[in-house]
Amino acid sequence: MASDKNILYIFPGQGSQYPGIGGDLYETFATARDVYSRASQVLGYDIAELSFRDPEDQINLTRYTQPVLLTHSIACLEVFRELSGDALLPAITAGHSLGEYSALVAAGVLSFESALKLVQQRGELMGTHGEGEMSAFPLAVDNIRPIAERFHCAIAGCNLPEQTVIGGRGEDLELAEQAAQEQFERARPTRLKTEGAFHTYYMVNAAQHFRGILASAEFKSSDIRVLSNFSGDFHSPDSVGIRAGLFFQLFHPVLWHSNLQAAFGAGVDTVFEFGGGIGPAAEPGGKRPNLQGMVKRVLRASGQDAQYQAVINSETLAAAVEFAKSVT
Repeated sequence: MASDKNILYIFPGQGSQYPGIGGDLYETFATARDVYSRASQVLGYDIAELSFRDPEDQINLTRYTQPVLLTHSIACLEVFRELSGDALLPAITAGHSLGEYSALVAAGVLSFESALKLVQQRGELMGTHGEGEMSAFPLAVDNIRPIAERFHCAIAGCNLPEQTVIGGRGEDLELAEQAAQEQFERARPTRLKTEGAFHTYYMVNAAQHFRGILASAEFKSSDIRVLSNFSGDFHSPDSVGIRAGLFFQLFHPVLWHSNLQAAFGAGVDTVFEFGGGIGPAAEPGGKRPNLQGMVKRVLRASGQDAQYQAVINSETLAAAVEFAKSVT
């Protein structure tokens, strides 16, 4: 029996990877093993070995991080769908940065294999042609923008009204960080672990190379709406518009706060987050969802309420399946 809930599926981006990611699901579920096997065939290397053991310390290299996270997100999604009887289908999907590709797969707009090929090449181009670093500030975009631009940095992400990410060369970022703390004493920045200033002008060259790759990918129509990081609103339903949105996403800020506002403005009352994991714990079971805090802060600010479930490891999977059974 289907649920009457208005459901949003969300997917995290880079920064939510860690050695061992997905190992618990792989050991337990044949569906997860099938996802990893399919991914390895597309990528030309053993994505399970890289994800679980990372013998050559590659998981944080952009060209590998992106396939690792896409594969884990879809493995989490497919196992959940199997165990829940696929009863809680989304009306909307969204992903933060790289996660937008997982969202397109979940909506049926991209096949898993097509998305893997895209993110494999996207990651290689971003690592090869990009440069710079990123830093997150507990400041509104209008407060940090003039400081960032003074030191040749650019806005890379608007996650919340008081959480903005900027990107630039390391030495420029350091100057911007110092200036921001002089002006806003409590605004302590957090330097992010990335290989470049993603979603800024430092990625223009990578985007120009990626445009032709996007042109060859097949995008299908879907009744599930997908949110665009570039516009902050829903993707247009046609493939031309989706390709353009993904092209511009590479060198424009991720408008994640706008994405969440659009979703809750459309009446979403239930959120599922798939894939990734953050926190100091070494094992999957000790990880926390990447996007949960931002979702809950947007809900509080808007005065709205929504149920939230994560599927990022075996423990959260079991809880999400139990929830699904209770509402269908």
